[in-house]
Amino acid sequence: MTPTLNRRDLLKTAAGVGFWFSTQSSSAYSASANEKLNIALIGIGGRGADNLNGIDGEKQNIIALCDVDDERAGNAYSRFPKAKKFYDYRVMFDTMENEIEAVVVSTPDHTHFHPAMAALIRGKHLYCEKPMGHSVWETRELTTLAAEKKVATQLGVQRHANGALREAVQIIWSGVIGDVSEVHTWVDGDRGLPPVPEVKPTVPSTLKWDLWLGPVAERSYHPSICPYGWRFWWDFGTGETGNMGCHILDIPFWALDLKSPTRVDVVPGPVDDQRTPTHMSVKYDFPSSGKRPAVTMHWYHTKVAPPIVEEKGFNPKGMNNLFIGSKGMLLCGFDKWKLSPESDFATFKAPMLTMPPSPGFYREWIDACKGGDPATCHFDYSGPLTETVLLGNVAYRSGGGFDWDAENLTAIGNDNAAQFLKPEFKSGWDVVTR
Repeated sequence: MTPTLNRRDLLKTAAGVGFWFSTQSSSAYSASANEKLNIALIGIGGRGADNLNGIDGEKQNIIALCDVDDERAGNAYSRFPKAKKFYDYRVMFDTMENEIEAVVVSTPDHTHFHPAMAALIRGKHLYCEKPMGHSVWETRELTTLAAEKKVATQLGVQRHANGALREAVQIIWSGVIGDVSEVHTWVDGDRGLPPVPEVKPTVPSTLKWDLWLGPVAERSYHPSICPYGWRFWWDFGTGETGNMGCHILDIPFWALDLKSPTRVDVVPGPVDDQRTPTHMSVKYDFPSSGKRPAVTMHWYHTKVAPPIVEEKGFNPKGMNNLFIGSKGMLLCGFDKWKLSPESDFATFKAPMLTMPPSPGFYREWIDACKGGDPATCHFDYSGPLTETVLLGNVAYRSGGGFDWDAENLTAIGNDNAAQFLKPEFKSGWDVVTR
């Protein structure tokens, strides 16, 4: 891998993936409804195995499998013996660019951006695990390029297809609890601040550690980081906020048609420069839009439910969102909802869903690839959602709040925030600027 790349190198090998070029035309492929898509999957262990199962259930052509860990990928390799196998997604694209029509990226957070950009630059349809990027800047680049290429996209927020969640969204739309100006959202638990490894074991022979690190600076392998604990290290993951935030904030984003906040505030806490925290409290301010008033949204990573849930006398089990409206409240999770005060809604019946039921989260994307309606978590929707989630981490790591200029990706009033908006990639993974 060369330390710097010119335009020709990028277009030839995508060894460093970054900005796109206006001279390129979209090569997005739209199969007919009866044709099968040729799909490549990058990352097929862990969450990638779940996505592989979901895609396989749609009976498309799985033609390429890419993973850096033979042990984690072994089951998939044996299930799909006809699929070509790769360690390096760049080699995969060099070898099969003309055959691949759609790509699924299910790698750890720090390696979403480069393979996803490589797919989009080539005009391939893209399904990407959440969060879309490891940083706000990466997320914006992916969102913008996907729109330019006019490809079918879907972010892995699969609970978006749940029937009860859709009922809750439509209840908000119906206006039964009035104008919503405040939302409290949370994830239960205290995962974070993992122990710092004291030993440096040998890298397993089945793992390509350098490829697993990808654009991140060299560091020693440890099994507490790979294959899963990476989530709680800033170099690789985005903590519990990045892990569950896209799922949970999806509900108010959809129900209230939220875009980008104009202000982000955080309850300060002890910041570790390597590891994600065990708890967090963030407040986002969104401007009014149309008939909807301005909205204040609170996010909590907390071992117990937010105080307001107890104050209102709610049982938080299975819940993660509390909408406070001018006429009542809605408490909901992914699979259930509850209106309050109960006496005011004793005879209430959920409105008949006017939105069509999801044909299945993966099917939405497959149909979109074949020229159907956009999938419900396409990047124009899920890009701003992901950016908002990650802005909570930016505020926490930078030690304070800021006014947010979404158009220019600028945190105003907090000079420390800029370093956490855009990453620095190690040599050989540099992005090519316009």
